[in-house]
Amino acid sequence: MSLNLTTRYLGLELRNPFIVGASPFSDNLSACAALEEAGASALVLRSLFAEQFELEQRALVHHTESSGESYAEATSYFPNYEDYQLGPDQYLRRIKNLKKLLRIPVIASLNGSRLGSWVSCAQQMEQAGADAIELNLYQLATAPELDGDQVEVEMLHIVRTVVSTVNIPVAVKLSPFHTTMTNFALALEHSGAAGLVFFNRFYQPDFNIEDLEVVPQLKLSDSSELLLRLRWLSIVSPHAKSSLACSGGVHHIEDAIKAILAGAHGVQVVSALLKHGPAYLTTLLNGLRTWMTDRGYTSVEEFRGAMNLKRCPDPAAHERANYIRILQSWRV
Repeated sequence: MSLNLTTRYLGLELRNPFIVGASPFSDNLSACAALEEAGASALVLRSLFAEQFELEQRALVHHTESSGESYAEATSYFPNYEDYQLGPDQYLRRIKNLKKLLRIPVIASLNGSRLGSWVSCAQQMEQAGADAIELNLYQLATAPELDGDQVEVEMLHIVRTVVSTVNIPVAVKLSPFHTTMTNFALALEHSGAAGLVFFNRFYQPDFNIEDLEVVPQLKLSDSSELLLRLRWLSIVSPHAKSSLACSGGVHHIEDAIKAILAGAHGVQVVSALLKHGPAYLTTLLNGLRTWMTDRGYTSVEEFRGAMNLKRCPDPAAHERANYIRILQSWRV
């Protein structure tokens, strides 16, 4: 039986749903070639941060020493310019080099928190050859006077601004912390987003109680993180016209299949590849083929979204019923 693993993501025809998400892999050309050989259908570069672009634009490179010399955030909190893996110019050269090396789509990643001159970098990414842009709007609203509507209005404005500067598709990598996720997802679509990525992984800091310092922590994902993605993919997918991707928690073929059943067009994999190496993509692809063959599916599109909430007349009641059932199942 012939299997069709292709999927359309951001208007791009991908040979299968497995996308290498933003990661250190993009720093190594040999690793990128190995990922393509193992079966990756697209590659997302690690993020270029607004702070890097603004530092270069303000000619403060190598000279930022005190918190009073720059923009609102204390610059001492941020890495020195030379500590970033790729500066803006290097980033654009990396896109060009990857486009020469790879046949699969190359997706640039742009990370910012508020509107600024950095959005013009999207146009430079397009000119360098990027097939699409993943816009990562990472911000933490800590000011008590800032309400949720303000945050979302600013994010929508950033999306419209970036989309208006380029002719390539723009995906938005979402945070799970929005009050009405489906409404906001559709608002992003209306603002021009060609795709939505569920979800950004926030790196939770820990406290050092000996030195009274905040300690950043980096932990790879695990399959338990997938559940949040499945919930919102299954809720949003019946309403969304844009492409949807799952990011975070995909470690086994069962995880990837669940994401597709929830409605994902693309499945981003990073942590599993960092643990097992690029060849693990071949294992995932073989697992997908086996699962499809055993169930008589001939294409990925046949089962994409098969377990979303489209067929449920009242998703809210369905969700609450499961919540009550789970709580009532506990016995002491």
